[in-house]
Amino acid sequence: MTNATQKVLQLSLKLFSIAGLCLLLSSCQQSQPETLIINNVRGYSFDNDRQLFEFSALAVRDGRVLTTGDASLASQYPNATLRDGEGKTLLPGLIDAHGHVSSLGYALLSIDVRGLQSAQEVAANVATYAANNPNLSWIQGRGWNQVLWPGKQFPHSADLDAEISDRPVWLERIDGHAGWANKKAMELAGITRDTLSPPGGEIILDQQGEPSGILIDNAMRLVMDIIPEPNTAEIKLALDAVSQHLLSLGITSAHDAGVLSNEHKVYRQLADSGDMQMRIYGMYSSTEKDLEQVLAAGHSTDPRDMYSVRSIKIYTDGALGSRGAAMLEPYSDRPDHSGLLLTSRDELRRLFKLAINAEFQIAIHAIGDKGNRIGLDELEQAYTSYGGRHLRHRMEHSQVVALSDIPRFKQLDVIPSMQPTHATSDMNMAEDRIGAERLKGAYAWQSFVKQGSRVVSGSDFPIELANAFHGIHAAVTRQDKNNQPEAGWIPEEAMSLEDTMRSFSIDAAWAAYQEDSLGSLTPGKWADFIIIDRDIYKMPAQDIWKTQVLETWLAGELAYSRQP
Repeated sequence: MTNATQKVLQLSLKLFSIAGLCLLLSSCQQSQPETLIINNVRGYSFDNDRQLFEFSALAVRDGRVLTTGDASLASQYPNATLRDGEGKTLLPGLIDAHGHVSSLGYALLSIDVRGLQSAQEVAANVATYAANNPNLSWIQGRGWNQVLWPGKQFPHSADLDAEISDRPVWLERIDGHAGWANKKAMELAGITRDTLSPPGGEIILDQQGEPSGILIDNAMRLVMDIIPEPNTAEIKLALDAVSQHLLSLGITSAHDAGVLSNEHKVYRQLADSGDMQMRIYGMYSSTEKDLEQVLAAGHSTDPRDMYSVRSIKIYTDGALGSRGAAMLEPYSDRPDHSGLLLTSRDELRRLFKLAINAEFQIAIHAIGDKGNRIGLDELEQAYTSYGGRHLRHRMEHSQVVALSDIPRFKQLDVIPSMQPTHATSDMNMAEDRIGAERLKGAYAWQSFVKQGSRVVSGSDFPIELANAFHGIHAAVTRQDKNNQPEAGWIPEEAMSLEDTMRSFSIDAAWAAYQEDSLGSLTPGKWADFIIIDRDIYKMPAQDIWKTQVLETWLAGELAYSRQP
């Protein structure tokens, strides 16, 4: 082989190697996840130390936050897809730390009687709904509130019977702690004047000693247990409806306070198959028959953090509006009554031990000062007996707390999980129920914040509307949407906007053990974020409730876009 031939061969091999390397590099480049940069935004988030920071550009890759920065960020990623944020405000996806996912889904698929002004108006609307849905064997709905009606008295089955008597009707009160049945529903449930109220419940009787159709707390089971359970298709339909609704409000994750067995199985299946539309952190209901099997199976999650269960929901008492909240002293407007305890102390201790031994968080429904004290006492007893302090236990609602018990939340490492709109909804009746003195420890968000507790916020949907900006407005102003009362209701308990936004994002994620993957826009976390129509950090607080969500992104994908 001549020297010339050797040089040609060497040159060919070199060119072939370079071509092969180029092909390899091209292939590698093509296989790299695409980078998305959203620039020209007013971005706000909290860092991993819970401190607020601002940015004007966000880089996303493979569903996660790559980084945040300023206008120069795009130059660092020349091959990225660019999206102009048009100067709009960008926030982390909102986390509702206490809602009832399936209940809202079913409510969206049933009749909503929220805000109607009388029992007769409710009954008329129910009759119209029934006429338009002739195939429904049961007519169900939710949202009535007798506090808004003339006289503020509970309604009667006769009000419903006057409009619809051929099919059973069951309407839950707005707080979910009382139900209203027509005569047909009571007949099917076997409720008569001789039926005894179950422990933790009350069958309200009328002046003739007949059941009025109003069932409080555990008595509701008498009717609810005979209503056919939703099947898999109906659960999926409800979840689809609620997911679309919450995403339209900028809520990318919800803590579901009371997941039932059949729901758990469907949610797990949807998350594992990639068909879950939003994130759910489940608190498994302690009343489910398979509770021990669920605890024995351990924490339930998936690689995309779409559905996680490592918490159980336990009730101590009922609600304030229906006088079911357990109080240390009788109600101011019903001196013979101190509320209802829904779970016995022995059962609480059994459940606490089961949960803690399985390394599950305990989420305790507690509204009255007695309900809260019992929850704190039982946690303290559990810590002494078998530990569990590290499990970030939560008190759901923490609504009326004795002043001497507020410091115990911090001492016992208990999270106050609270719902700001409860204060503005209840301010027209709370003092009637419990008097001015007990109000000093009611809806006391700032008292918890000052002592170093991490308050986490939700809406308690469908009891309240799911719109988190209504909750943010209520927390900051202590006013309703008419900006009343003028100075705010018990204004010293208002939270700052920063603390409120923490409670709906990074702190809510922490309360679900998800602070490493959700709740803020720092590198490595899921790119869950929203774009809104105004800068809530630079506007009058009184207008925060008017905020509109323009886009909602989940794991770097557009999940909702507001139509013009």
